[in-house]
Amino acid sequence: MTLLHWRPRPEELAFDAIRASGPGGQNVNKVSNAVHLRFDIRASSLPEAVKTRLLAWPDQRITADGIVVIKAQDSRSLERNRADAVERLISLVLAAAHVPKARRATKPTYGSQQRRLEGKARRSGIKAGRRGQDY
Repeated sequence: MTLLHWRPRPEELAFDAIRASGPGGQNVNKVSNAVHLRFDIRASSLPEAVKTRLLAWPDQRITADGIVVIKAQDSRSLERNRADAVERLISLVLAAAHVPKARRATKPTYGSQQRRLEGKARRSGIKAGRRGQDY
């Protein structure tokens, strides 16, 4: 399943402005520029297969209730942090939507078997030459 151009609907996203941690002087105590993005997987417009894969995804940002919580605080702008959180959500959903191709077992070719055995025989001869001589 491909969701290359998937974007969440605005009503599916819940933003909370919070104070960012880290350095910032006095401004860090006054301005709430960091963002908590909440996205409910079960109530979203995603296809059922993607919802199932996302709920089973081993990620600490997904709660037991099926809500994705992303904290963005890299920028000093609230709008840029919101955009960053949405982009990270999109990349998480796209990663979960990717289904790895099933591997089919194949047999080695006759030529590759012969090359392997020739290499083993050559190596065996080299090691045999290192052994002491019996006189």
